[in-house]
Amino acid sequence: MQLLRLVASIVLALTVALGLAFGDLRAQNREVPYWASMRFDEVRMRVGPSREYPIEWVYRRKGLPVKVVRLREGWRLIEDHEGTRGWVASSQLTITRHAMVQGEGLAALREADAAGSALRWSAQPGVIGQLIRCGELFCQIDVAGRVGWVAQDRLWGASELTAGD
Repeated sequence: MQLLRLVASIVLALTVALGLAFGDLRAQNREVPYWASMRFDEVRMRVGPSREYPIEWVYRRKGLPVKVVRLREGWRLIEDHEGTRGWVASSQLTITRHAMVQGEGLAALREADAAGSALRWSAQPGVIGQLIRCGELFCQIDVAGRVGWVAQDRLWGASELTAGD
């Protein structure tokens, strides 16, 4: 009886683990465009949708937000914040949303989603944070455990996407 419980527990644990591992990949099979982020510290972008194509660029930034603009058999045509496009294996991306500070000068991260809210800290362009939620004009992000609200127009990866994007 104890052996049966152990086997059942192992099967359940494996089922949950596989569901978590492949659930993110299934979630990427949706209408484009959509936002995704780099899953690893190093992700290779290729000129075509297969390992047979040469590597055009190597991203070295886990969490970097990208726009997925096309799907093809386990590959995603992505666009980065500079407009560069290329193909990445879907396993190299996650649908966990991140956003990157853009624009000129420091971006104010505030205590609440209002321009007059207290300043918590400032972030330089290029800083990446996990996107928590967005209001009408501000988005709440978490940058290495520091949470604040930043103007949505200062973030790349925070806007809603439509078929024309």
